[in-house]
Amino acid sequence: MHGQDGELTYHPYGNNGEAIYSIEREKLSALLLNYVEAKNNIECYFNHKCLDIDLSTATLKICNTKTGEIKHIRKDRIFAADGAYSIIRQKMQSLKRFNYSQEYLDQGYKEITIPSCKNGNWALDKNSIHIWPRGNFMLIGFPNIDGSFTLSLHLPFEGKISHNSIKSHSDIFLLFETYFPDILTLISSSLETYFDSPPETMITIKCYPWTYQDKIALIGDASHAIFPSYGQGTNSGFEDCQILYECLKKYSGNWQAIFEEYEAQRKPDADAIADLCVEHFTVLRKLVGDPEFIIRNKIERKLQELDPNYSSLYHNISFTCMPYSEASILERIHQAKIDKIAKIDHIESKLDSPDFHSFLINSF
Repeated sequence: MHGQDGELTYHPYGNNGEAIYSIEREKLSALLLNYVEAKNNIECYFNHKCLDIDLSTATLKICNTKTGEIKHIRKDRIFAADGAYSIIRQKMQSLKRFNYSQEYLDQGYKEITIPSCKNGNWALDKNSIHIWPRGNFMLIGFPNIDGSFTLSLHLPFEGKISHNSIKSHSDIFLLFETYFPDILTLISSSLETYFDSPPETMITIKCYPWTYQDKIALIGDASHAIFPSYGQGTNSGFEDCQILYECLKKYSGNWQAIFEEYEAQRKPDADAIADLCVEHFTVLRKLVGDPEFIIRNKIERKLQELDPNYSSLYHNISFTCMPYSEASILERIHQAKIDKIAKIDHIESKLDSPDFHSFLINSF
């Protein structure tokens, strides 16, 4: 964590050397396409866009974006993985008793690059995610394999410090000079292209049902788009696939039963991670630098060290396969325990006391 005065503080994910491993979206797509190409019974069509669907017959209206040719494709079943702005879901929204909600965050982000050093090394610690929390806005940076860093500048769309208030290169330089001075020299060249693209938006989407009869199923962002604060968007989509596959094995061709169990299982977890992502975004930009939050975080790490059955919310979300809804329920129980411990006078100085473990056993 980077303080505005340049001070660095380190906050481990846990006590067991936990680390986040990520893969570039382009490389993941290539990996999946290579797998598909190895199968003889799967066809891929690029440069095609879905324009509409007839739900009752599971017939897609597809446009070739290069030639303009329109095709109507009818299939027994359609799995709509067409993202947060899904055409398939939009058509399902016209059905009776289809629940739908969307909420944009009042902030957006722009990506900025810290290039690698001349010797190819990283300009910052390569084994850390770097966060510059500044209350209502923040900067967050992720290391890349090539020695560079990808930073995301999160700002409100409107207000004194916002995307709307940055109208010139001098404005963006002043923002970094004032609030992120420790890296200004590292990103000055990247700021020259700051206005080449608009800020990206962040949206939460919830809906239900996810399926129509035994013909159509929404999957991934089409059914549950979330903020990127936990880095769980792709993971939650893969979990959809996992649960769907388990239902396929369980009901063996009974697609009505497969779809019903799939959406019933996944809906609570999809809603849970959506809510958790909203909360965690507040943690990242505001709370990680708050003294009270830091003390609670130390208490939590000590509990995890002393009690093998204790695990933090972040650990459960990022490093286990625990269902999101279960992790959310468990977190409420844990926070009630931390509330009691945090009220103890001078608790921070007592965390390493030999008597602290027995105190926890006797009190909780």
